[in-house]
Amino acid sequence: MNHYEEKQAERKARLEARAVQAKAQAETTYCQARQMGEAIPFGQPILVGHHSEGRDRNYRQRIHNTFGKAFDLQKKADHYVQKAAAVGEGGISSDDPDAIEKLTYQVEQLTANQERMKKINQVIRKYKDNPEGQRSALLELGLSGDSAQQLVTPDYAGCLGFPSYALTNNNANIRRIQQRIKQLQANQEREPVSVQGAGYVYAEDVDENRAIFIFEGKPEKATRDTLKRHGFRWSPTRGAWVRQLTSAAVWQAKAVMQILDEQADQ
Repeated sequence: MNHYEEKQAERKARLEARAVQAKAQAETTYCQARQMGEAIPFGQPILVGHHSEGRDRNYRQRIHNTFGKAFDLQKKADHYVQKAAAVGEGGISSDDPDAIEKLTYQVEQLTANQERMKKINQVIRKYKDNPEGQRSALLELGLSGDSAQQLVTPDYAGCLGFPSYALTNNNANIRRIQQRIKQLQANQEREPVSVQGAGYVYAEDVDENRAIFIFEGKPEKATRDTLKRHGFRWSPTRGAWVRQLTSAAVWQAKAVMQILDEQADQ
């Protein structure tokens, strides 16, 4: 497990702990609301005009609010459960130091699959007038009986084998991942950047794969809006405004610096 994977595991554990805590609070609050409700005799109406009416209405509202709080806490617990389950399920992150190696393996797998689909289609065309020959040849390629039968069964358009869009889409995925590998390789060759601007420091942290804006204090709302508009978000752990370090991020950072410097000159 590399450093990034360790951080992901720690984040998953934190989210799971928050889910457990919120669920426990939800159960406790729900029980509290039920106990409050048991203090009112079953079917007891509010005695309109009685000196107890105001107090009774307030008490019943408190019961309602407590139930609502319990339901909100349960929603919060469910939210953390879903977030914890999603950790590590979003594909290969550019923050992963082994991203290039993992993406390269993906390309190898997709390329092998592309060649396999092309080979299968060639076999099907070769034996187009011999269904048994098709099936036998597909079995020799390592396909199961069910898979071979499915491939030699005409689809809704009367076509056999893998449709052209399957090869086109697979090939597009190969090109997309190869382009991403080139971007990551280019990022690794970057030199760290640090620019002192008008009331800010802009940095490019190659190791953390982040473009960063640092301010001495909390920037004004107009500055915060500018940062958000250009894709930068506040990171409490870093104490800075950040976004993933890409060519687009660098371009947007230059635009932000130009705006901030122009504002400082006014």
